[in-house]
Amino acid sequence: MGIKSFQGKRDTSQGKESVQILVSDYMTKKLITFKPEDSLDHVIHLLISNKISGGPVVNDQNELIGIISETDCIKHISESKYYNMPSDSNNTVAKKMITNVDTIDKDMNIFDAATKFINSKRRRFPVVENGKLIGQISQKDVLKASLNFKANTCK
Repeated sequence: MGIKSFQGKRDTSQGKESVQILVSDYMTKKLITFKPEDSLDHVIHLLISNKISGGPVVNDQNELIGIISETDCIKHISESKYYNMPSDSNNTVAKKMITNVDTIDKDMNIFDAATKFINSKRRRFPVVENGKLIGQISQKDVLKASLNFKANTCK
């Protein structure tokens, strides 16, 4: 008679009842991304036309290498005017993007993600798996998850 492992058989419904709403359940998968060689004029156009405030920068292998935001573009505009430089010098994403990017795990509970948002004061986090960009979670996505959770538990 062998000893049975308690990890061998799991009741999958148990995890659902203990509020396992994951980042992957609410993250945006269809993203507007930028390349390091893109011009800031191109970035500004896409930010305005898509009503977004920033986006991930990826290389040809779809690996996350940075983030470019409205603030980065505004800094460039401000520096160009201040130093009386033509607006197209240093006008690439690679020169203005943030490269130290904080990411979030797709398997993180959405409520833990909410805490990460509060502690970081960020509006969005890229989601990376094996170095590749697979999505993005925003504060708005966390709010949607909370409404859905509330609707499902108040029945």
